[in-house]
Amino acid sequence: MKSLFAAALLTLTAHAWAQAPAVEVQDAWVRATVAQQKSTGAFMRLTAKADSRVVAARSPVAGVVEVHEMAMEKDVMRMRAVPALALPAGQTVELKPGGYHVMLMDLKAPVKAGEVVPLTLTLESAGGQRSTLDIQAEVRALGTPAAMPAGHGAMHKH
Repeated sequence: MKSLFAAALLTLTAHAWAQAPAVEVQDAWVRATVAQQKSTGAFMRLTAKADSRVVAARSPVAGVVEVHEMAMEKDVMRMRAVPALALPAGQTVELKPGGYHVMLMDLKAPVKAGEVVPLTLTLESAGGQRSTLDIQAEVRALGTPAAMPAGHGAMHKH
């Protein structure tokens, strides 16, 4: 009876694991702030194994965390929160300055270069299953080669 229960539990756990969207995170970083600055951005590359989307974000360093996009509207660059960010299967979605990013607002303290900011993304699979993804994002000073968008400066690789 115990082995039957264990097998059923293992099957149930494996099924739940298979339903959760598997997302790979690369190069997660947060832009360092200066004194009195109350917001900053987090950037990374996300690649999902199956169609999914980011539906929420949170971090203990900020009172408000949202996924934002910057886009041109009538010759004016505008930033706005988006309700969800699509992660098509097998395609890398880049969160970068000037595009999609995670906005950390109402910061509880400045974030300094060299620190690590914990972020949690809430993901939703195409079937509606929700899971969370914990990320440790390195804080980088603006203007350093490590904070330049991919393809620029010292980060350029072939």
